[in-house]
Amino acid sequence: MTRQRAALARSAAIASMAVAIVLVALKSWASWRTGSTAMLGSLADSALDLVASLVTLFGVWFASRPADREHRFGHGKAEALAAIVQVMLIAVSAFGIAARAIAQMLGQQTTQAAEEGIAVSLIAIAATFALLMWQRHVIRQTGSVAIKTDHMHYHSDLQLNLAVIAALALDQYAGWGWADPLFGLAIAGWLAFGAWSAAGEAVDQLLDREWPADKRQAFVAAAARHPELSNLHDLRTRTSGTHDFVQFHVDLPRGMTVGAAHDIIERVENDLMCQFPDMELLIHIDPEGHVDEPDNPLVEENEFSRMERGQ
Repeated sequence: MTRQRAALARSAAIASMAVAIVLVALKSWASWRTGSTAMLGSLADSALDLVASLVTLFGVWFASRPADREHRFGHGKAEALAAIVQVMLIAVSAFGIAARAIAQMLGQQTTQAAEEGIAVSLIAIAATFALLMWQRHVIRQTGSVAIKTDHMHYHSDLQLNLAVIAALALDQYAGWGWADPLFGLAIAGWLAFGAWSAAGEAVDQLLDREWPADKRQAFVAAAARHPELSNLHDLRTRTSGTHDFVQFHVDLPRGMTVGAAHDIIERVENDLMCQFPDMELLIHIDPEGHVDEPDNPLVEENEFSRMERGQ
């Protein structure tokens, strides 16, 4: 399953790179023909898409590598690092587009050849929409944070290309000379907002943030179906790339043999890992009646009691 998810993530990164190459070529020509700041912003966005897609492809490839002697938990965080690089590129692009838009306002420059720019934008919309459909499928299957960031960026491209069409039409057909730079500024703001939003999940993975509440509660509910885990505590979860990591403590009778305890835990692990594929699970056994040190900040309130109270 892990290899299949990695292959899907790589396919989405390759598709993203192919679309970006085509769009960079088309928009370079359209930017030269029209002189539009909005089109230039769209070109810069596509050029960054190409660079980001290369980063994403490397990130998902590296993240899919199995654990080795130096990286015993695998290489999953490479995806989060790839996403951070994308965020930095998006932010730089937004700043450059805003600067160009302000310069155009001060210089009162006008656009030309609007029909050609609009045609290129329509082609870009069709190609981007097809890519988004494939990325959405891959995200559902893999949960890849790098592909999610790439998807977010390309999703904004649909609005961006529509904005270019509007800017060219208003500038040349309606005579609104400020339309193009204003749309350029709007595109820059949109990119900056997207960069800020995309950074969140990548940072969460790098800092080993706990799973979202609904996923965590689903895991606890699955564990609760095993009476042996009635005193599950100190549950910790995190995600690295497309791989999940879970560990918790459970109390078993003091008189139980090591072999019997091992058989119980192995059976529980097999069941939970069937329900949560691509998860690495570590269960620590405590003797019944054992109390963790009260000053340990990682010790949690009994999860099952919290669920029973509906919290």
